[in-house]
Amino acid sequence: MPNFNIKYIIACIVTVSIHNLEGLSKDVDQLPLILTPLIKSHNIEEAKIKSEVRFAEFREIKSYAGYFTVNERYKSNTFFWFFPCESDYLNAPVLLWLQGGPGESSMIGLFGENGPFVVNSSYKLELRKYRWTKKFSIIYIDNPVGVGFSFTDDDGYARNQTIIGEQLYDAMSQFFDLFPELANNDFFITGQSYAGKYVPSLAYTILKKGSGKIHLKGLAIGSAYSDPINQFVYSDYLYQIGLIDSKSRRQMKEMERRAIDLTAKKEWIAAADAFADLIYEARNNTFFQNVTGFTEPINYLKLKDKSLTDYITYLQRDDVKRAIHVGNSTFHDAVMVDKHLAEDFIQSVAPWISELLSHYKIMFYNGQVDIIVPYPSVTNFLEKLNFSSAEEYKTNDRRFWYVNGDLAGYVKQAGNLTEVLVRKAGHMIPRDQPEWAFDLITKFVYNQFA
Repeated sequence: MPNFNIKYIIACIVTVSIHNLEGLSKDVDQLPLILTPLIKSHNIEEAKIKSEVRFAEFREIKSYAGYFTVNERYKSNTFFWFFPCESDYLNAPVLLWLQGGPGESSMIGLFGENGPFVVNSSYKLELRKYRWTKKFSIIYIDNPVGVGFSFTDDDGYARNQTIIGEQLYDAMSQFFDLFPELANNDFFITGQSYAGKYVPSLAYTILKKGSGKIHLKGLAIGSAYSDPINQFVYSDYLYQIGLIDSKSRRQMKEMERRAIDLTAKKEWIAAADAFADLIYEARNNTFFQNVTGFTEPINYLKLKDKSLTDYITYLQRDDVKRAIHVGNSTFHDAVMVDKHLAEDFIQSVAPWISELLSHYKIMFYNGQVDIIVPYPSVTNFLEKLNFSSAEEYKTNDRRFWYVNGDLAGYVKQAGNLTEVLVRKAGHMIPRDQPEWAFDLITKFVYNQFA
């Protein structure tokens, strides 16, 4: 399931988490820093002071971390890590980054894609050259509850996007209470893969509740998994790039038809299983694996990608956990979140996106060599959206997009919709093309594509 609960990430998370939790020393602060009581009692300055991250290894990069309670009944607490913009903090746009999965921690984005730090093979921190915090304030949230350092009672796991949207809205409302100086700054919701559902769910909740203290201006989604029934295009795509032959194409097309038929009948679990049998890499012996030899369908130029798990080992250090105020919280894998979102997996948020396009600018960007959410799968669902510039989107020409003289990709715009293909990038675009991704988000936020 997109991002797509990458099999090797899950395995490593479980192994590393158990190993490190067994060795926790007794001097680690045992309780996570839950800021909600302080925020509700208007002790904002105290909450801000307590949440500040003070750790020499983070160098000159200022940050804040802690928890927002988003459901008191089930003790559901969302972990956040906020990095103020390194320049012009009071005026810089605020970005929220959400990872996909379902069930992947946004620490993947922080350490593996666009945050200020990279964990090297020696488990030491290095500054990322093209970190987005150079121009933006960014908050990373482990979403939904039960992902990463976020936690909840067993009955508190989200089962649909409405619940996720409500909880993210609650978390972001508390965030802007904690940082009232940013309440009037432009706010953008960003993410990738299964966040193609999370991002619209929060935006739709903001739209319906009224923006209030949240000054939402736009959405930016990479490799968006948003409208499954219109994104099953694997058979034609894989045939056209030479990874399957005509026989496998026919077989795969039949599997796609079955998944589409089950989706149309709203048999959500059966449809999700049909998709999983087709290409979901967290399962062994998928049809895709058996006919291509690939185990991880996130970049068709790489049979197997490099591990993304070095950051997990780093985050399990006692001194690091103390610095980011997670106490003795376990770093959770995707299993429980994935299980509870089983019926959500195959459902669409396209109607929300259509409505949101009447109010906010939205960018969908895709990597040229992604397999799990290929470029044609996104354009196919975008062409079926019902919004005021729908026909314009279908007929407009793409424009070349250059970064420092290099052709980075192609851009098409229609009304509030911006659609971008990023060359030589797979599923995780900021990781594969960091300079271009930084230019991409900058141009979108500051309306420089027009």
